[in-house]
Amino acid sequence: MSLSGGQHVSTPAPGADATSRTRRLRLLSANIQAGSSTRGYSDYVARSWSHVLPAGNKRGSLDLIAKLAGAYDIVGLNESDPGSLRSGFTNQTHYLAQRAGFDYWSHQPNRRVGGVASSANGLLSKLEPREVNDHSLPGRISGRGVLLAKFGDGDEGLLVAVAHLALGASSRASQLAFIAELLHDHPHAVLMGDFNCAVDRPEMQTLFRNTRLQPPACNVPTFPSWRPQRAIDHILIGDGLKCSDACAMPAAQSDHLALSLELDVPESALS
Repeated sequence: MSLSGGQHVSTPAPGADATSRTRRLRLLSANIQAGSSTRGYSDYVARSWSHVLPAGNKRGSLDLIAKLAGAYDIVGLNESDPGSLRSGFTNQTHYLAQRAGFDYWSHQPNRRVGGVASSANGLLSKLEPREVNDHSLPGRISGRGVLLAKFGDGDEGLLVAVAHLALGASSRASQLAFIAELLHDHPHAVLMGDFNCAVDRPEMQTLFRNTRLQPPACNVPTFPSWRPQRAIDHILIGDGLKCSDACAMPAAQSDHLALSLELDVPESALS
């Protein structure tokens, strides 16, 4: 099993129970916009062709994202092209896994755009998952999903879910209700991705009431990347976990900043 050089394992005091040991993991969540470049609102129109055609320096953007991702243990991706015309038929999640040195990767293709572009959730990991499942999410418009990876055995194992939620509040509410059922009573759950909303929205409060996920200690603006004002990308953790050092950073020239944090996970949740 390959782990990043930044890994930290705590040493319990003499006589302490083995379950008190924790492993520090570095997590990253990034909406990579399929490697496209957006440097201002005008680019959504002026560079709209880059979202459906294999043009622009997407490979260069992916290389920059790979350089960033390689410093982390688990990475959740949104808007990673699974191999359509606009990416030159490159599975971007696989490409990033190879370039960034991840032994384990998985992806969940979701939306197709005009027959020439596709979008997926992705997972990169330096720890071997015991199980990976993907689920379609409900909503007024189909094409959203959640990718769920389990590390460790039993009900106490670490669960990592990667999701990209809808723009509409009613669809988000049904999607979060679905995710809440998946993560309902897990103390070592992580939910990361592009939520398209802030944590104080009513549908988010329903998620917190029906799971053991906790609101973040602080809001970190991630959108738009050139002038971040909205905290809509999140890494939420269960009450059996501890985190620190949440911060945002560029993911090449995506319209979202990537979000990272350090997570202390009980060794028992990974074995």
